[in-house]
Amino acid sequence: LWPWLLASSGLSALVQLVTLPFFPDSPSYLLIQKGNEEACRKAIRKLWGEGDHQAEIDDIMKEKGAMTSTKTLRVLEVIKERSLRWQLYVLMTVMTTLQLCGINAVECPLSKFEEYLIPYVSLGIGLCECLSSILCSTLIDRFGRKVLLWGGYTLMCSVLALLTMTLSLQHRFFWMHYFSVILIFLFVVFYGSGP
Repeated sequence: LWPWLLASSGLSALVQLVTLPFFPDSPSYLLIQKGNEEACRKAIRKLWGEGDHQAEIDDIMKEKGAMTSTKTLRVLEVIKERSLRWQLYVLMTVMTTLQLCGINAVECPLSKFEEYLIPYVSLGIGLCECLSSILCSTLIDRFGRKVLLWGGYTLMCSVLALLTMTLSLQHRFFWMHYFSVILIFLFVVFYGSGP
């Protein structure tokens, strides 16, 4: 069963590979990057049907004007720019905590399970990742990124503390393995919906 589950991810890639050539290019890409207004109009008609789409083209032209008036900074210029200093600090903090949050290490307790259960637990982790991405896309507009970051990291810390306790008690209670898996699933959901 496991090889089939693994191969099933290739099915979506194959569908994308076959259907992608039939999709039109992005109208904003065609107008902003390529400068081809006629191809942009053709792509808009293909996407939204016939009609007057001048308002959309005008919006894309405004976006193009805003992009041309913005100066592109090099890496050293971004580091030296005082007005970007706090954004840079926040970005570095978030990226560092993402790297050190333990998402890869949290799957280590899976080695303590029987061999036939590991594929199902891995499948459950994948489903939790899908659930968390859906959850995040619905929650981010309601609560904002800052609340999701704080909440996600707080809940992840709590789950890691509980996971540490369950791992140290696994030799005493046979059901602690299963509780550990539930905590791993929760950790993955909190990781995906927060940080």
